Amino acid sequence: MIPLKDNIKLARVPLVTIALILANVVAYLLAIRGGGSFIDGPSSATIVRYGAIPYEFSHWSQHCALGLGALGEAVLCTGQPHVTGSAGSQPATWETAFTGMFLHANILHIAGNMLFLAVFGPTVEDRMGRVRYLGFYLLGGLAALALQVAVAPGSTSPTLGASGAIAAVLGAYILLYPRARILTVVILIFFFTIVELPAWTMLVLWLAFDGVLGAFGVSTPFGGGAGVAYYAHIGGFAFGLLVVRAFARRDAGPVGATSRERAL
Repeated sequence: MIPLKDNIKLARVPLVTIALILANVVAYLLAIRGGGSFIDGPSSATIVRYGAIPYEFSHWSQHCALGLGALGEAVLCTGQPHVTGSAGSQPATWETAFTGMFLHANILHIAGNMLFLAVFGPTVEDRMGRVRYLGFYLLGGLAALALQVAVAPGSTSPTLGASGAIAAVLGAYILLYPRARILTVVILIFFFTIVELPAWTMLVLWLAFDGVLGAFGVSTPFGGGAGVAYYAHIGGFAFGLLVVRAFARRDAGPVGATSRERAL
């Protein structure tokens, strides 16, 4: 199933959502310039350097780098048992909370995330306003990372991708527009059809999509962190549900919204 658009009419052009998608695409292209490929994504060294590694956040003065472990290529961090030397020049830990948010593992990872951002982001931006929406998006990504670090503080698997921030957008969308419907392409092997599905169906689809990527190590490289990505989704989604009312403008709503939706 591929979501195309929702049935909520917009009152304004979603400039922030467009800018966020462009920023993610540009970040992806810049990342693969240092190694890697358009399909397979950035090199392992780039992912480790600019991804947000939970170990670095729970051991603030320590840094991680790509090296050779007992089982081959691995992420090694100063302060770990049997690890000597330093990680060399690295971005500040706090910077990786943002660089990791715009870094994706490969073309499938970024394509899936940007598709859902393009479908659900404009409606939430329209309801919040551009400045509030940008703040909401970035804080949602940070909240997702915070829960991941809290659950697995010793993980050395880099966290990367816009999934946490998009989970926050989805949480806000579901609360603001629980009755919205999404125009969706349903592909059944040799043919396809276009139907309207409830918004919550797309939420389940997105979680399943990102979960599959994580299970196969596509969006969570170097193993050991594939399952942890779910906590980032939970953190972002919970943030969206809990704070959306503080960000949503009560005096405005997209054209076509019902009176009940405008009053939320």
